Amino acid sequence: MEKIGQILMDLDWNPLFISLKTGAAATVLAFFLGIYAAKKVMHAKPGLKAFLDGILTLPMVLPPTAAGFFLLLIFSTRRPFGAYLYDTFGIRVIQSWLGCVIAAMVIAFPLMYRNARAAFEQIDVNLIYAARTLGMSEWKIFWKVVIPTAGPGVAAGTILTFARAMGEYGATSMLAGNIPGKTGTIAQKIAMVIQDGDYMTAGVWVIIVLIIAFIIVLAMNLFIGKRMKNVRRW
Repeated sequence: MEKIGQILMDLDWNPLFISLKTGAAATVLAFFLGIYAAKKVMHAKPGLKAFLDGILTLPMVLPPTAAGFFLLLIFSTRRPFGAYLYDTFGIRVIQSWLGCVIAAMVIAFPLMYRNARAAFEQIDVNLIYAARTLGMSEWKIFWKVVIPTAGPGVAAGTILTFARAMGEYGATSMLAGNIPGKTGTIAQKIAMVIQDGDYMTAGVWVIIVLIIAFIIVLAMNLFIGKRMKNVRRW
C-alpha cells in the first residue's frame, strides 16, 4: 500500500486531464454530427440509406490503426488537404491535441450515430403529426419533440461516445503521437509504462480507468432508468 501511495503522489496527472478534455471535445463534435447524420439517413431512400449507414458505421468495425492510417492520409501535411489546412489556416493536425480530438471523434462517432438513429426510429410518428398540426416548424419539432422523446437513447449514445473517445488508443497514437503533456492520453501512458516494465504504475492507471468507466456506466444506467420510470408512470 505504501508503494501504491507513493506512486499516486509521484503520478503525472496530465494523461488524465488530456484524456478527459479529449473525450469531452470529441463527444461534443460527435453529438451534433451523429444527430445530424441520423436525421438525414432516416429520410434517405432504402438503397442510399444502406450505403450511408455502412460508411458511417465503418469506424466501429475497422481496427483503430486502420482508421488512423486513413486519417494520416487525409491530414498529413504531405497530402493536399493537410497541406491546405496548414498553409492557409496554420492548422496542423498531425502530432497535436487537435489530432487527438479528431481521432477520438472518428472512432467514437458510430456509437452516437447508431444510438441516435435507433432512438429516432422508435418515436411515435403521431407526436410529430400532432406538432405539425399545432403549426410548429420542422426545426422546433426536431429539437422540442424528437430529441426529448428520444432522450434515453441519445443520452446513452452520448455517454458511450465519451467513454469510447476517452479510452481511444490506436488511431490517436497514429495521428497525434504520444507527446507527454500534449497528446499523451491514459491509454498511451499505460502502454508506455508496460513497455518499460513498470507494471505497478500501469496497474494504478488501469484502476483509475476502471473507476472512471464504472462511474460512466452507472450514470448512464441511472439516467436511462429514471427516464424509463417516468415514461412508464406517464
